[in-house]
Order: sequence, then C-alpha cells, then structure tokens
Amino acid sequence: MKLIKTLGVSAAAICGGVALISCGGNGATTADTRSDDSKLAPIEVIEPKQERCATVEPNEAIKASVENQLKTALSSRATGATINVYWHVLYNGTSGNIPDSWITNQMNVLNNAFGSATGGFDTKFRFVNAGVDRTNNASWYTMGYGSAAESAAKNALRRGTADDLNIYCANIGGGLLGWATFPWQYSGNPKMDGVVILSNSMPGGNASPYNLGDTGTHEVGHWLGLYHTFQGGCSQTAGDYVTDTNAERSAASGCPTGRNTCTGNRYPGNDPIENFMDYSTDACMYKFTAGQSTRMDSAWSIYRAGL
Repeated sequence: MKLIKTLGVSAAAICGGVALISCGGNGATTADTRSDDSKLAPIEVIEPKQERCATVEPNEAIKASVENQLKTALSSRATGATINVYWHVLYNGTSGNIPDSWITNQMNVLNNAFGSATGGFDTKFRFVNAGVDRTNNASWYTMGYGSAAESAAKNALRRGTADDLNIYCANIGGGLLGWATFPWQYSGNPKMDGVVILSNSMPGGNASPYNLGDTGTHEVGHWLGLYHTFQGGCSQTAGDYVTDTNAERSAASGCPTGRNTCTGNRYPGNDPIENFMDYSTDACMYKFTAGQSTRMDSAWSIYRAGL
C-alpha cells in the first residue's frame, strides 16, 4: 500500500470515498486536513517523487480481521525468509532501459536494509534476483497508480506466487516514487500483487535525495505488511500496530533530527525519522525495529509463505 508525499502545500483529496494523501513538488495533495487524529484510518500506500507516498486503506471490517489474524500469529523472534525477486524493467525507446548494475545495487540495498548492515534490526528477510525482463512500452513506462496501464503491465508480466516479489521499475506518473500492495490483498487479485518504483529512485538514478534505493526498501516493507510509522497520528492507540516505533503525528520531511510531534507521558521519545517506514530522505533512514520484524513474520506466515 502506499501513501503519497511531496514538497509543497498540503490539501486533502477524497476519491471514491477513499482518502488519498499525496505530496509533490507540483503542489499535489498531501494530507487529510481533519484535526482529530483519532478519525484517521491506516492508509494503503503509493509513493511520490521528491518525498515519498499515496495510499488506500481496506475498510474497517477487513482491517479488523487482518489485525486479529496478525495478532494471533505474532511470533517471538525473527524468522524471515529468502524471497525470489522478479524484476520488470519498463522503458520507452531509448529512455528508461536501466542497466543491470542498478538492479544489482538495489538488491544490495534491500539485503542490507532488511539485514543489520545499516544499523537496524536484522529481520532475517533476504532477497535473491530470480530474473529480469525488459519491455519497451510507452504506456506502461509512464503508468500511474490504479491505471489501465498498470493493470495491463502486471497481468502480462507478473511471475510466481504469493511469496514471490515482483518489482516494476518505470518513469511512473503522478509525481510518485512508488507504491505497493499489502500481503492480505494477494488472494483477491494475485496479478496486481507487487511493488512499483520510480526507476530514478534506484541507486544510480537522479531523483535526489531519494535515489539511494530506499523507496524500494519502504515499498517492500508495505509488501511485507508494514504501515507507515505515522499511521494514526498521536490519538490512535493502534497506530502502525507496532509497539516499538514511537508515535508520530505526521510524516517527516528531510531529516529533522530531534523532531517530536507527539508529546506528553503517553508518547515518550522522538519521532522515528530514521525508520524506513517514515517519509524522511533516503540518507536519513536506516532501520527496521524488532516489532516491525515480528509483524512482517506474521504477515508472511499467514498471507504469503507457500501460497
């Protein structure tokens, strides 16, 4: 899932009854403007250029069912998994046909981030390049979130089953950095499962300061069941359903060291701006927590492993 984030003025947009949050240097939407954080539901995610995301959340009944299942399956330690990754490079003529070195570097970023090389908790999830295909298609190359082009590309290219990660890299539209599906969405529409990222967010790309590969890390976090760290703001006790990520009223921008948007005895500690599931710049983010690892294990065991 995804949420959108950009550099600019914020405004709320409601599409088909679903709140979308986006931010973009082009003055796109960025936040639900309701002041009561307790009314904010978790969002499904899409990510934007020049900051990070856009999202659509399951309805309350589905969300409650998912969280009950995850809570029941919570494990006491990180078990992880080795995940096959199928890469789909979308390009248009001479534009966007990225070199293999970008994919190799992105795989290294994923393995370092989900391991402990960056300084975070070792989730025990590891990623193996299972294959790369390249498609010259102008429409798919600039596909937008939820578009007919996205559906066509995924239906034609997706490989594997629920426990195989498909990553589509392209010059995606809407000012986004990327988007992803949650594990519990797979059974309803298997062909749409996967992660989509802006090619230039990969190591070697030019989407600075979001070109170190952590858009991929963030989106894979969603694909494995994580919400944003600022999910639910300060008022919802559920938040991102992870107890060791500090409460955060809103998405971080840049790398605001010492930022503390949820104060008082109920909310000790600064905002988790260094967490891969915030909206900080790539250089600022370096960790997953033990609680996030446990949640990913639970989601993996219920919705992806062997399915």
